[in-house]
Amino acid sequence: MIADKYNMTKEENIFLAKRNMVDSIYSNARIEGINITFPETQAVYSGINVARLSVNEIDTIRNLKRAWEYLIANLDEEFDLKFICRINEEVARDESLNWGKLRTGKVFISGTEYVPPIPEEEQVSEDIQQILKISNITERAIEYMLYGMRNQLFWDGNKRTSIICANRIMIENGKGIIMMKDKDLEEFSRLLSEFYTSGNKSEIKKFIYKNCIIGIEY
Repeated sequence: MIADKYNMTKEENIFLAKRNMVDSIYSNARIEGINITFPETQAVYSGINVARLSVNEIDTIRNLKRAWEYLIANLDEEFDLKFICRINEEVARDESLNWGKLRTGKVFISGTEYVPPIPEEEQVSEDIQQILKISNITERAIEYMLYGMRNQLFWDGNKRTSIICANRIMIENGKGIIMMKDKDLEEFSRLLSEFYTSGNKSEIKKFIYKNCIIGIEY
């Protein structure tokens, strides 16, 4: 049983999320393998083009910004498949076969032989409802994040979408932010690859809980 690491008001958590938005976007981009620095992320976030970055990389950062802004502005909206699709619509805009829609064909995950099944809307909605019944908020968020990543609900942007949606669960309940630091990216990627292959999430859950949650301490 996981215990919440932080207990803040919703307003405090929103403040934390806004203060760390560029950090979160930088982390999301690095998890996708984009070779970008924090100052470059800050520049793109502020509307400045960085010559070294490709158009696709710049678009990824801008899409992440829009997704995070949508999240903060819509915390009172019901968390369901419709909301998750809306986040993916922002995350994968112009880079996916059909952004904001459940994928309808087979995909492969590099580094593993695991092939996720094609998602069915009714089953995905039921799975989400079961996850939302988990009593501990932090565990609920981590469980959804891992579910979204391994099941590859969308054609593209699954890790980014899953992390942002997990943070929706955290922020609205005042439990902090899930964010991977540079020093933890290699180990997180290794554990994620193992989780994709085996389906065993115990080690990656422990790692995320120990290393990847920030909050306001009093």
